[in-house]
Amino acid sequence: MPTQTDFSSLGLAAPLLSAIQEAGYTSPTPIQLQAIPQVLAGRDLLAAAQTGTGKTAAFTLPLLHLLSANPLHPHPPGRPRCLILTPTRELAAQVAESVKTYGKHLPLTSLVMFGGVNINPQISALKKRVDILVATPGRLLDHVQQRTVDLSGIEILVLDEADRMLDMGFIRDIRKILALLPKTRQNLLFSATFSTEIRALVASFLHNPATVEVAPPNAAAERVEQAVYQIAQKQKRELLAWLIKEQQWFQVLVFTRTKHGANKLAEYLTRHDIEAAAIHGNKSQAARTRALAKFKDGSLPVLVATDIAARGLDIEQLPQVVNFELPNVAEDYVHRIGRTGRAGMSGHAISLVDGEELNLLSAIERLMSKRIPRATATGFVPQVGADAAYDRDLAREAPPRRGRSQRPPARPNASTPHREGTTNATRRTQNAPRRPAPTAARAPGNKH
Repeated sequence: MPTQTDFSSLGLAAPLLSAIQEAGYTSPTPIQLQAIPQVLAGRDLLAAAQTGTGKTAAFTLPLLHLLSANPLHPHPPGRPRCLILTPTRELAAQVAESVKTYGKHLPLTSLVMFGGVNINPQISALKKRVDILVATPGRLLDHVQQRTVDLSGIEILVLDEADRMLDMGFIRDIRKILALLPKTRQNLLFSATFSTEIRALVASFLHNPATVEVAPPNAAAERVEQAVYQIAQKQKRELLAWLIKEQQWFQVLVFTRTKHGANKLAEYLTRHDIEAAAIHGNKSQAARTRALAKFKDGSLPVLVATDIAARGLDIEQLPQVVNFELPNVAEDYVHRIGRTGRAGMSGHAISLVDGEELNLLSAIERLMSKRIPRATATGFVPQVGADAAYDRDLAREAPPRRGRSQRPPARPNASTPHREGTTNATRRTQNAPRRPAPTAARAPGNKH
């Protein structure tokens, strides 16, 4: 087993080692140490890894090595050699960025495709040679239907965050895509959890896979300090604004259950002199990208997101995560707080919990086999009339409901945003009731 400070002994090609060094990375993470040799050996791989463990580089580096090492056979336009499937637009963009970063010295081409943007530039790009295709399932099937992509030459398939893809209702799309691929290929599956559904999927297309697991299932990030504030739902937004100002938080990722709730909270914070923006599946891709860019560079102090929109967000040294509402699924709590405490850094995660959420809190504590400490907001005094103001806001801007007599929305076509983050499964989930420490030696992909 290579030492934790030695990349060269992993067997990666010199151009990849140069790119790793130029990116400022010095030592591989445990998932990289275990996964890269297995992928280089040509084995199928089943890997359990949380976001933030360096998993993106764990598959990106070896697949770049394999593709560059094999002689280039006749390779017509629009016929990729490697397919990487991701559940969300943001994660697809981040994986594609990693492919470019690590493959900068290799003669390989890549393309990323997802919904929510015009399909025509993607069609144009597919008229040229593409070695590595990063895609969300819905938009990929749009291209298949239009015969703009040929999947018969895939040598390596990667399913990234497979558990989330199943949660979002992509299982049928995934099976359609698998049926279009050549039977002889290498398969890599990465998942934060190994549910019954994941194991069934694994059995259907992985062949004698090597198994890599770098952390106990459902374990929360060790470096994340957690706390719970018990407070009435109507007073949560006021407490959050108070905490942000009192604690001088400058980069805060806030989770809500619903898209409407994310919008309302961002509007409230902005009205109270805290610049905030919401990202969710109903936002345009341009708006999501713009908000995320401002959040990363520090010009936007608060980003309010739903679980689907925040999945796979690449934010280095994020100091603070807030659960404005607890998720309905306990495992999602682990995913949420995993956005902080990355790459050897410390982080904090607080949850604002009202009486009706105590059962959800109990489920989370059972999953983690620990009690989350309770905190008190000493000095916080709700404003007079805060509850009434909350009620007025709710009544004035309640989301419209479509009556039975109204026509359903038109079926999406290939050029309109759909599927990603807007499946029935997603809607059910979403509509249920700095100072950073000195940076330690970094490993490639820690931020993923």
